[in-house]
Amino acid sequence: MSNRKPINEAALDRIVAEAAKAKRERESGYRERALGLYPWICGRCAREFTRVNLHELTVHHRNHNHDDNPADGSNWELLCLYCHDNEHQRQLDHAAGSLAGSDKVAAATSNPFAGLRAMLKRD
Repeated sequence: MSNRKPINEAALDRIVAEAAKAKRERESGYRERALGLYPWICGRCAREFTRVNLHELTVHHRNHNHDDNPADGSNWELLCLYCHDNEHQRQLDHAAGSLAGSDKVAAATSNPFAGLRAMLKRD
């Protein structure tokens, strides 16, 4: 017999909905401010945007802290979807590389060409 309390689905749904609403409000606030501060151009590839494709322009947080939204926009840069994804992938790759780079890699011990010279001289 389990001693666990049943999950209150309604409370869980309310918490998730409140978190999603807070995220949307936070994002809409700094997105609108960033779009007003900066020209609608990707900071990496220099692609220009209009009202038609503005939804493809994102606000990137330079320090990766989405709660750090200074009024002067100094933690933001506008990036297109592709450059924004690339920036976050680079961050992940760097983190993975720095963890793997702490250990010395053992030198290879096999020689795929061992005996090749002898095989070539058999003519």
